[in-house]
Amino acid sequence: MNLQPCNKNVLACTYEHILNICKHNDLTGFGKFICHFQNHLNNKYSPFTSLYKTLSSISQNFVQPSPLQDTEQGPSTRVRYPCRKTVFRSMLLYKKPSVVSGRTDVVSVTPWMAPIVWDQVFDSVVLDSIYKQMDITIATTVFALGKYVLFLKDFLHTAEKHYMVGYKVDYYIFTDRPGDVPNVTLAEGRRVRVLKVPSSNRWQEISARRMEMIQTTIESTIRGHADYIFCLDVDSKFHAHFGVEALGRLVATIHPGYYATERESLPYERRPESRAYIPFGEGDFYYGGAVFGGLLEDVRTMAEICRRNFEADTANGIEAAWQEESHLNRYFTYNKPSKLLSPEYLWQDVAGWSKHVKIIRFSGVAKNYADFRPN
Repeated sequence: MNLQPCNKNVLACTYEHILNICKHNDLTGFGKFICHFQNHLNNKYSPFTSLYKTLSSISQNFVQPSPLQDTEQGPSTRVRYPCRKTVFRSMLLYKKPSVVSGRTDVVSVTPWMAPIVWDQVFDSVVLDSIYKQMDITIATTVFALGKYVLFLKDFLHTAEKHYMVGYKVDYYIFTDRPGDVPNVTLAEGRRVRVLKVPSSNRWQEISARRMEMIQTTIESTIRGHADYIFCLDVDSKFHAHFGVEALGRLVATIHPGYYATERESLPYERRPESRAYIPFGEGDFYYGGAVFGGLLEDVRTMAEICRRNFEADTANGIEAAWQEESHLNRYFTYNKPSKLLSPEYLWQDVAGWSKHVKIIRFSGVAKNYADFRPN
């Protein structure tokens, strides 16, 4: 940008530079112009002083570039990292945050400084102003085998009302009954992709194969087409806002049945011969297998390790206490999640209410398991 003196009067030059910068959304040019303009303000009583202060304030509304970038990691892995675009923001109004007031009935940060997301500890207006600039896509995996396909309609219908509303979402539905996948109207930028998988006579085998299918689908289909991924149980419904406050590098959800349970009573796998083994005296929380997610590569790594440990147990004739959920807890115990979702994000319809859970966002529906499981 040319900042040389022009032949017009100073005010006309100033106005022309401002128009040019705004027209081209020029962050660098704006910075140079502010510095250049400042050099002419030797007199604190100059009529341009207030204009300079205004321009300096406006410059804070510029956000660092750039758009989504691809970074090479290895010979065949392309990883998408969400980045903010350069924008000139309009006024953003939201309640001023406080460091001396807020919720005191729950803990909102772990000992390793990962946030625990509860109602009233985040502001969706602020978060959307950040994430909307990134043009992100959230892949969402759902397993609907056998009669579980019957839960899909309510799952998708409620997701379109509450789940990542305003963002691009790709639903990856794993099912052995693709013809029974319901036709649900989706918002713009949201898609359903149906992936046919074999049937099974044991629900434990379905649980066991889940990590493998998440891993291989990320590698073969999702990679390069999404930024984040969430893996959700289909026999569930959304009841309230479930948005970008849930996004993070590696996200775990605290199980609603054990969020107030002492460590020694958590239902970890306690047999040392299992790869899911967590000794007494170790472990932080008990995490639910119905909701977890994060960046694609972090979830892919987790799924691969859980799959390998599951296969090692199978080869040794061992089945962990809670199948994939036991292996998931082992992984999160020694690979700390970067964000934890409170039980608001994984409630159970049969659990009733809790004084700590002020809003239910996502919950497993009440059902008779014998009516849906193959064994």
